[in-house]
Amino acid sequence: MNRLFPLFRLSVFCLIALGSTASILLAEGQTPVKPVAEVTGLPTRIAFGSCGKQDKPQPALRQVVGQKPDLFIYLGDNIYGDTRDMNVLKAKYDMLGAKPEFQALRREMAVLSVWDDHDYGENDAGKEYPKKKESREIFFDFWQVPGDSPRRTRAGIYGAHTFTENGKTLQVILLDTRFFRDPLKRNSRPIPPDSPFKNEYQPDDNPEKTMLGKDQWQWLEQQFQKPADLRIVCSSIQFGHEYNGWESWTNLPADRQKMLDLIKRTQASGVVFISGDVHWAEVSRREEDLPYPLYDVTASGLTEDWHNIEPNRYRVGEAVPDNHFGLIEIDWETDDPLLRLKVIDVKGTTRMNHPVRLSEISLRRRQDEERN
Repeated sequence: MNRLFPLFRLSVFCLIALGSTASILLAEGQTPVKPVAEVTGLPTRIAFGSCGKQDKPQPALRQVVGQKPDLFIYLGDNIYGDTRDMNVLKAKYDMLGAKPEFQALRREMAVLSVWDDHDYGENDAGKEYPKKKESREIFFDFWQVPGDSPRRTRAGIYGAHTFTENGKTLQVILLDTRFFRDPLKRNSRPIPPDSPFKNEYQPDDNPEKTMLGKDQWQWLEQQFQKPADLRIVCSSIQFGHEYNGWESWTNLPADRQKMLDLIKRTQASGVVFISGDVHWAEVSRREEDLPYPLYDVTASGLTEDWHNIEPNRYRVGEAVPDNHFGLIEIDWETDDPLLRLKVIDVKGTTRMNHPVRLSEISLRRRQDEERN
């Protein structure tokens, strides 16, 4: 649903330093983001979420602050912009930025972000959205991406951050599933009763269609080739679930298989997806033909909910329809680090807590088991 909000009058801009060389323009009164560079050592608590309307209260963010994570990752639909008027888009970002709970989040922890369709600018839009370059600049400035960040040197918003301590490495990979994505294949109306398809979209077998685009795929291959024990791949749309007719990687099966093949070819250990978009939370686990299970933790409902939850035979436990956020806790101190994949609701109740040993998603450990 599109709504026009009163435009915020932009104040005088000022330069602030982020790190030794990076600088960006901040509107007067905008809360500075704690730089990711200030996260020392290995993060042990990574929170994440998506789908927060800027005109609604966001008490879930206060619950996030109470968990004291090292890092919070926005997974898209961080505002509901839905416009081709960049003044309107800026005003909606400003509305989010003015919220006390959002300002508290920025003060207390480092914040990273990717976008989905509504903050990109248009519902379900891909590369055809005519204001994507202008929206990109607004995105970078609001999220205070440093001026010398590699993310600003290329098309799209993708990027990566690496954290290393005591011989262990965590890699956070931020994907852009909008800027380069080809149009999806819509279902005809009415959908026949015996059709295997439902809702808006169906899988498109065209191998030329892409989710990430050539340059981002090449970049991702380079990232997977870097050494890391755990890789958190941030995708605005779901990767590991069962086809349900809404936007997701299942609608471009060739590109979804390309991701699996890339993980195998690069021998990338420790890949875990986190995703948003659907307005509910769930953990999906798929064996595929990978040498280890692939998890996708969906956290999608900072302010939105959806009680008509789609079936998902890969779901671990129950889905959570209420407002929530995700949290990955990592105990790096043990020989075999323990991950806890959590979903916490707006009341602070832990609704999901799935333990995974790093060895379970380690290519090296599985290869050793096969040899023995």
